[in-house]
Amino acid sequence: MKLAVILSRFPYPLEKGDKLRAYHQIRELSKSHELFLFCLTDQPVSQHQQNELQEYCTELHVLQLKKPLIYWNTAKQFFTDKPYQVGYFYQRAIQKKLNHHLTRIKPDHLYCQLIRTTEYVKNVHDIKKTVDYMDALGIGMQRRAAISRGIRKRLFLAESRRLTTYENRIFDYFDHHTIISEQDRQFINHPQNKAIVVVENGISDTFFNYEKKVEKTFELVFNGNMNYPPNIECAVYIGTIILPELQKIKPNAQLLLSGANPHPRVLELAKLPGIEVSGWVDDIRDSYAKGRIFVAPLFIGTGLQNKLLEAMAMGLPCITTQLANNALKAENGKSILIGNDAKQFVECIVRLLDDAELAADLGRNGKNYVHSNYNWTAATSKLLRLIES
Repeated sequence: MKLAVILSRFPYPLEKGDKLRAYHQIRELSKSHELFLFCLTDQPVSQHQQNELQEYCTELHVLQLKKPLIYWNTAKQFFTDKPYQVGYFYQRAIQKKLNHHLTRIKPDHLYCQLIRTTEYVKNVHDIKKTVDYMDALGIGMQRRAAISRGIRKRLFLAESRRLTTYENRIFDYFDHHTIISEQDRQFINHPQNKAIVVVENGISDTFFNYEKKVEKTFELVFNGNMNYPPNIECAVYIGTIILPELQKIKPNAQLLLSGANPHPRVLELAKLPGIEVSGWVDDIRDSYAKGRIFVAPLFIGTGLQNKLLEAMAMGLPCITTQLANNALKAENGKSILIGNDAKQFVECIVRLLDDAELAADLGRNGKNYVHSNYNWTAATSKLLRLIES
């Protein structure tokens, strides 16, 4: 089967959740189908990056978004009811290129990741189509609005309403629909939302084969794309609320914040006692390995958190919120610990630091849970069956 895949970002390097999901799905889908990959991008894409995907694709097309048009098309959405981010990623010149390639290739199926790409093919009616919502973006934007003020709050609320409406409307333009978790599926406001197939993320086998001997120099570690708002809020919460309270009990407690593109708010945290901000690391497992406990106080955002899957796969005892665990579905007290405020997080951290046996059991059970339930081959097989049905 000829499968055309349309992404809103080039899926390498793997510093964002949508890139990670796309990259591993492409690897799996290429085993049984011809892949024609179309990647929108607002950033330069090097030949090295393209080489990382080339072996999985019959054709690879990088569709460069023009910066002036990005701003113009985003602003134009003020006069429509479409989400601003849909306008951000849509340009007519790219539409023409894509139409030309689809006419030439004649794919058997179209697969779009995120609703940002759906405008390009929503009116294609002679090819079967699947959209991967991935996350419920409308509810995610609503949660960002809840912690914002002033004009930012109003903008986030407006975008949340637009996204929620668009997620509902775009459903009917596609034959099949996927999403990352049951929790996110419930937030797609369409009467047939139960028809959306949950396709989870997985973990690369390399995460289970880490053999370096690394000294655990940090009591706490948190990893993620440090320019992504939910991760920024999480890092600030750990650094300014959880860690100071922990240091009243454990004065020498140290925190490692690791991940690409640290926002200025994250960089400022490095000035506080006991905090290191590493930025990008070539092997993120090195950062996980340096920590005793992985903490993820995620109060906004949606989807299944790859950072939790990775930390658990590394055998780290993990503490997160009920919101984040709703998608993960790990057993509280056995495979993970749940904290819903700073006090609960500190209590869980102290328990694990004081009880090595409990920490080891939690880490081992978490690793086994992820190994048994989150595998890229098994997860993508659901998508494969949908596309082939």
